[in-house]
Amino acid sequence: MASLLLGRHPGRTLVRVAVLVAAAILVFGWVLLPVRAEGISMRPTYEPGGFRLVNRLAYRIGNPRRGDVVAIRLAGEGVIYIKRVLGLPGERLHIEGGRVIVDGTPVEEPYVRHRRDSWTLPEATLGADEYFVAGDNRGMPIEQHELGKVRRGRIAGKVVW
Repeated sequence: MASLLLGRHPGRTLVRVAVLVAAAILVFGWVLLPVRAEGISMRPTYEPGGFRLVNRLAYRIGNPRRGDVVAIRLAGEGVIYIKRVLGLPGERLHIEGGRVIVDGTPVEEPYVRHRRDSWTLPEATLGADEYFVAGDNRGMPIEQHELGKVRRGRIAGKVVW
């Protein structure tokens, strides 16, 4: 029975199992953060209930870029929002007629399928460590969206899958 489970070389099999378990603990403990998307603010990019992986090491060297989908920590590791980066530190940003305008130039957003002309936000200048984030579903009322400035320290990583 043991040879059926462990093969002809049980020592090798047990070493392989130990290496796989250690790799899984390393990857899912420090590198990848599994999250489940809830709500409709990122539709159609991510559907509610979908399972996502966040690369916690993605921004150890560089910084988030416009268009990146990021995970934002709100209260510890338990509450994570998934949003898209629209504005970078030091930029002036406002929303007019559903369009994001950064430093006077409209941002191309091919991932946005539906827009409401009622989406309007006054101009704001982002601080040295602030990013502006919002969901991709601009067809829902802006009042139902969680969007706005977020400090760099709250960005847990980049959504990679």
